Amino acid sequence: MLVSITIVRYPKHFIPFAFLAMAIHRLPLFFTKGCTFWKLLGCGKNGTFDINPDYQQWGLLAVWDNEASFEKLKTDSFIAKWWKTFCTEQYTIFCEPTEAHGLWSGKKPFGEPKIKGHTGRVGVLTRATVRPSRLKNFWQNVPKIAAIMGQAKGFITSIGIGEAPFFMQATFSVWDSLEDVKQFAYKDQEHAEVVKLTRSENWYSEELFARFKIIKSEGTLNGVDPLGGR
Repeated sequence: MLVSITIVRYPKHFIPFAFLAMAIHRLPLFFTKGCTFWKLLGCGKNGTFDINPDYQQWGLLAVWDNEASFEKLKTDSFIAKWWKTFCTEQYTIFCEPTEAHGLWSGKKPFGEPKIKGHTGRVGVLTRATVRPSRLKNFWQNVPKIAAIMGQAKGFITSIGIGEAPFFMQATFSVWDSLEDVKQFAYKDQEHAEVVKLTRSENWYSEELFARFKIIKSEGTLNGVDPLGGR
């Protein structure tokens, strides 16, 4: 199994085509061979859950049988031609699931992997559908967690993605090691308190957490490869 997270950037004058893509790209993705799960995504401005969307930046998360299936999408598909015509940048992170629990649209897109002993860079996906009655609490705590994560040991970069504004949100972050992830997730007191709050107040109607082995990246985002040289 291969997971790709592709981020594309549109120039400002092509933003209407970005919104259009969210509708019309669903059909070709539905018929794409070798793709077992996909989500078209908007992006936040500050690399994490963000109430302010970046209308120039959009994403596609997809699960593939193999890399060849992704390469066919990238080179021969209607979507590839669309990106080439309307986008100024394209950046993809490739990874392999090592652990996952929870649901996304009622599915387990990454199966139930339990790969241990992974060394090297780690990708972390946290995704949730926030209950309408808990939106205020959720967004009040987002800036605090984003600031903590950005300063945490081993943090490399993160991308804020979501299926819908405000209540269907996700963050994909990349870290130097699994130990750094665990230090942030379980030993940082402020982060741990917010996690407890999500449980005690039942913020989410659906959530998913997954870890990945980072395989490689290609392309640029805002002129650079966020993982370049690492």
